[in-house]
Amino acid sequence: MIEQHEPTGDLAPDTLTVAAGRPPREHDSPVNTPIVLSSTFHETRTPEAGDRVYARGSNPTWDPFEEALGVLEGSDLPALVFGSGLGAAAAALSLVPTGGAVVMPNHAYAGSLMLAADLAAQGRFELHTVDIADTPSVLARLEALAARFSRGALMLWLESPTNPMLEVAELAVLTEAAHATGALVVADNTFNTPLVHRPLESGVDVVLHSVTKWLAGHSDVVLGALVTRDPEPRARLLAHRTLHGAIAGPFEVWLALRGLRTLALRVERSQTTAGILARRLTGHPAVRRVRYPGLPQDPGHERAAAQFEGFGGIISIELDDVATADALVAAVRLWLPATSLGGVESLIERRRRQPAEPSTVPEHLVRLSVGIENVEDLWADLDRALRSAQAS
Repeated sequence: MIEQHEPTGDLAPDTLTVAAGRPPREHDSPVNTPIVLSSTFHETRTPEAGDRVYARGSNPTWDPFEEALGVLEGSDLPALVFGSGLGAAAAALSLVPTGGAVVMPNHAYAGSLMLAADLAAQGRFELHTVDIADTPSVLARLEALAARFSRGALMLWLESPTNPMLEVAELAVLTEAAHATGALVVADNTFNTPLVHRPLESGVDVVLHSVTKWLAGHSDVVLGALVTRDPEPRARLLAHRTLHGAIAGPFEVWLALRGLRTLALRVERSQTTAGILARRLTGHPAVRRVRYPGLPQDPGHERAAAQFEGFGGIISIELDDVATADALVAAVRLWLPATSLGGVESLIERRRRQPAEPSTVPEHLVRLSVGIENVEDLWADLDRALRSAQAS
């Protein structure tokens, strides 16, 4: 493996997506890490001495991906890969002690909100949702909870931009305030990827990724990952993964590492195209509102410009009503009507068709995940479908 680098090291993040996690440079060694398909490993010592022993605990195919993602997020410790993004979220929430409290955004990945609500209903912890873009409100909620809970019993869950409303939080400010109350801070960095933002640099304790999305990038695997700089929570997260069996198949992780190699190119193309489409959609007669942090008039633009190294590849638009939104999704020919995001293909979805989506997400909101197709082809299809939907 190559030497690990700090975020300010001698290799840029887009170079690290290609260089990190490579096999040793030895005579006749492969350029890419082979897939290891084995449920158990020959051992000569003991598990405590570092032998792999059994594939639920570790697999050589995981190592290069975990190293590469750890380096990209600015950690000296390898990431931990999980069988799904929700598997990673469950592990992160396991860090909250029984009887504690979790503060989450009103709008976030629906799976995370559902999981937290389910655990709260079981009495694991209290769940409090907030407008994550309203900094004073979040700070007030943290202070109120700190008066009721001991240090270490709180968790602040950040997602910025939020899914699908694209609200932007003041990450460093909220993280500092949460730490002052003794709270642990988790940030879902799926939308941004480490190329746009590295939350550990803002003081966040644990970073979450749905690897299914941008990191793997081809809509062909389901994986999650967690990254931290602190050995203590990492050991607890590793134990949770092993004991709960939330592990990934080696082939899926190999595919994710292959996808990671082109992350910089895909993110650059997607962001560029998203910016063009967002500006054009702003003036479209069929569109009531465009949500995209890259637009100067967007409520989150100033914060995003100050915190991020780009504005991402997700756009949300609001149309006149549900019928128009559904007609738009039905009318596109190049955009693919499907859930998920971050793949090479452009996806379109009316989010409230998902039963778990928060009721505060407008019924007529359509989320666009911008892929890597030609921008003019994407615009021609979207413009035609919008006009057709409005006319119908």
